[in-house]
Amino acid sequence: MANAAEHSGANGHAGVIGSSGRLGAARFLLWALAGVLAVRQAAAVLRVPPGEWLSDFRLPSGFPGSLYDGGQFTGTPFAGLVLKPFLGLAAPSLEVAWTCVTLLLVAAVGLVAARGLPDPVPRRTALLAAPVLVGLMMVSLPVREAASPGQTAVLPVLLVLLAMFRVPGERPAGFLVGLAAALQPALLLFAPLLWLTGRRPTAKAAAVTFAAATALSWATLPRDSWTYWVHHLAGTGLGGAPDGLANQSVHGALLRLGLSGPAEILLYVALAAGIGWVGLRRAARYARDGQLLLAVAVTGCVAVAVAPTGWRHQLLWVLLAVAGKVGKRAADRPVWPVAVVLAMTLPSDMLLPNLAALAPVRDNVLLLAALAAACAVPFLPRSSPYWREPVPTAYGRPAAARWSRVPLLPFWRRVLSRPNLLLELLLIRVGYSLYSHIRAAAPSSRSLAEGHGSQIHAVERALGIDIERAVNHAVVHTPWLEKFFNFYYTSFHFVVPLTILAVLYWRRPGDYRWARASLGLATVLALIGFWLYPLAPPRLMPGLGFIDTVHGPQDLANPQYGAMTAISNQYAAMPSLHFGWSLWCGIVIITLAPKGWQKLLGALHPLITVCAIVATANHWVLDAVGGAAVVIAGFGLVYVLSGPRGAFLPAGLSVPRPREPERVGTASRTRA
Repeated sequence: MANAAEHSGANGHAGVIGSSGRLGAARFLLWALAGVLAVRQAAAVLRVPPGEWLSDFRLPSGFPGSLYDGGQFTGTPFAGLVLKPFLGLAAPSLEVAWTCVTLLLVAAVGLVAARGLPDPVPRRTALLAAPVLVGLMMVSLPVREAASPGQTAVLPVLLVLLAMFRVPGERPAGFLVGLAAALQPALLLFAPLLWLTGRRPTAKAAAVTFAAATALSWATLPRDSWTYWVHHLAGTGLGGAPDGLANQSVHGALLRLGLSGPAEILLYVALAAGIGWVGLRRAARYARDGQLLLAVAVTGCVAVAVAPTGWRHQLLWVLLAVAGKVGKRAADRPVWPVAVVLAMTLPSDMLLPNLAALAPVRDNVLLLAALAAACAVPFLPRSSPYWREPVPTAYGRPAAARWSRVPLLPFWRRVLSRPNLLLELLLIRVGYSLYSHIRAAAPSSRSLAEGHGSQIHAVERALGIDIERAVNHAVVHTPWLEKFFNFYYTSFHFVVPLTILAVLYWRRPGDYRWARASLGLATVLALIGFWLYPLAPPRLMPGLGFIDTVHGPQDLANPQYGAMTAISNQYAAMPSLHFGWSLWCGIVIITLAPKGWQKLLGALHPLITVCAIVATANHWVLDAVGGAAVVIAGFGLVYVLSGPRGAFLPAGLSVPRPREPERVGTASRTRA
């Protein structure tokens, strides 16, 4: 027994050491990645010529002189008063210093915010939170814009976080909050938060500091103070039009919707009051619940939303709101963080299609994210039974390989429950946007593509399968058939795969994941083909006599492909995803459909598609072979990485429910 105990203890100690080693390696790699992203951001800024770098920072180098004569500076008079002495530096020195200081402030924000996570914090989260947050901030839109001269948006965030988590005294903490509000007036909303959470000396100190800093700027720069506070109503219109896309506040959104005049002002004031009331009450509740970092993030989101101008570089608060937990199921927990990260790092046209009906949403994605964090997202309280133990995800048991010579590498476990719909829609939309951008950026040299087209044509002649021209001309001379194939080519490419995914999501969630993964992997493999082998389709091959039935006649001496050129690489033809996706549809339907007529329709779809791509002169026959190859490879990779499709939940296995934890005290978390 003693030997057994010693053996067990040794193994346990080794397991702890192994776990610590893995966490240490992961932490090192994440910090290295954050460093690389910081260097990349610095390089992007420093690459701008010094003469152009300061073009948006038109502060006079000495007194007298107006801060706002150039029309580019958007900060408060107090911010201009603080920044003026730095303009004595030479342009290259100021450029380097500003960039380095901004990135160091971002790193400091990540470190302080990670220390502010609510207790109890798992060890893995405590070690990895800071580098992950710093890396995300480095690629976020606010930080990318805050590196430009004159933008002080990162500094107020750091001042508020230091006041909330690191400064021990009440009045010193209030002094930092007041300085942050002097740089960004809407942050004075942190004073009511402090008052509501019982820190009244800190709230008073913040208000006094803000008043003193503003009075100092009035005494020193009276003309600029009048311009900022009275003429431009707290900076509205400075640095850009109030209805510009850069103004992600409620006021800017109302102006973009076409409202103006007294009616718009009244509506803006009413909405700002409602958002402030709801948001501050929620923030105070989260602070009393021990989620002080979430309370700070919610208040910051309220401040940016209700300010007359909420510039994109001031929206770092939204990224901090990932500290909140949303959802009872473990599968739902990633939805809010993923949505926030996508909104804060990607252009809005990658998140939503370029449709006129979606313009009000697409133009205000960052504002909507801030409003969601401030007023709508149901963050869990720490007293919830799902705070520590959400409803676990059901996984299928491992299954043996069907073919002994094919080794399985279970990279991921098969999930049996239905995935979160919002998360799926986000990932599908972003995935397709990335696919479109990568495809459009693939090599499109005309001479290279036509050379590859000649190669394909020669191979087909050697194999005796060069049937494209005969089929193309036969269809052209049969008008009804030409119309049918044109319609089929342009209409069914996206409709059928999306319909199949929707049906599987609703009726067979386990098979949905298998089918979706195989389609995604096949598409990634096709992108590799587009980059390695740009290919001119038959309709763009001069001298071969093909007729473009879909796009109309083309001048191949000076090809202009109309609107399609702007959204699609015309030489991304090998492999053919028109046929590949249709083959994927056919395989999925034949495999899963319960009725014979459904299987027959599934088999007909790729057959009609291959006829359509050849008849319309949009693809060679070998393009369809390439499409079939990537689809088969996609299914094969899914099989190797996750096992056979038939993996299932063992009979009698129930999904456990989380136990009710002990009630967590509602006292706010003490500051470190």
